[in-house]
Amino acid sequence: MSVPASLPFPPMEAELVRELPTAGGWQYEPKWDGFRGVVENLDGQLRIWSRNARPLLRYFPELRALGERLPPESALDGEIVIEREGRLDFDAMQTRLHPAESRIRRLSAEIPAMYVAFDVLLLAGSETWRLPLEDRRRQLETLPVLRSPETHDSEVAAAWLARLEATGFDGVIAKRLGVPYQPGSRDAVQKVKAHKSAECVLIGVRLAESDGRLATLLLGLHDDEGELRYVGSAAVAPSKEQEIRVLIDPLLLDAPDRRFSEPNRWGGGELAEMPVRPELVVEVRYDKWQGMRFRHGTRLLRFRPDKAVSACTVGQVDLHPGPGDPTVTSLLAAD
Repeated sequence: MSVPASLPFPPMEAELVRELPTAGGWQYEPKWDGFRGVVENLDGQLRIWSRNARPLLRYFPELRALGERLPPESALDGEIVIEREGRLDFDAMQTRLHPAESRIRRLSAEIPAMYVAFDVLLLAGSETWRLPLEDRRRQLETLPVLRSPETHDSEVAAAWLARLEATGFDGVIAKRLGVPYQPGSRDAVQKVKAHKSAECVLIGVRLAESDGRLATLLLGLHDDEGELRYVGSAAVAPSKEQEIRVLIDPLLLDAPDRRFSEPNRWGGGELAEMPVRPELVVEVRYDKWQGMRFRHGTRLLRFRPDKAVSACTVGQVDLHPGPGDPTVTSLLAAD
């Protein structure tokens, strides 16, 4: 099975930037944290394609109802997400990619997904993807589907960037107004993530087995029960290795036995993992906390000998919506 030639594909991508763009005309949207999906109903049969052109509908059968809401010869661009207790739950999304059909059916009832559309590519045979973004948005708003909220106000977008992390969102997307849909291109879309910092306990290192070079710092945080848990890693720049080794080498002696659950992304046998005595605090920059871990690698900012190891807890990163903060439901209702 392959993507029909009539469908503009692959989907538009986004360039990662540091600041929200404001010069010129932009449409801003929350960056949904799920699986990108292009929905098409071209021949009376609904299909959902991943960004890599893999069919997704078998994993999310509850989304078949979308076919009844789309006119024939129509297609949407959007995100498959799961909402639990007002927050996006990416971990739950990953459990849905299971080979057993019986498990998929059970999970589709227990933790149903929803499809949030943010663009219309085809509508009743019309090539809407050739229209400017603002015209496509007006077409999208005629359809009875869930739609991502949007704004042209950069202050609203900045507020989303500041407040939506606790709701599980992954930043803000900015799309240039006045341009058509550009399959596979990053020219008209930018994404901004709110990078944050956290103070973590150094609990281990990875060393290159060939020459003992220090490659990675392994990080820990205390959970709600006080247990020190492995939560991610930070790469060591070669230019900083010698100065960091002075701090770390003494901690390799009499270190407690500890195992680290993260796979070795450099391949088996190339790096050796070693625990250290958990006595040193490091400050790192990160972009996403998910399910008791940093989803991506972090960036080492500095060592913090002035900080107590006991103060390094998950409470500084595991955020929850507070009173008045937007939830997934309130955002969708506001559209």
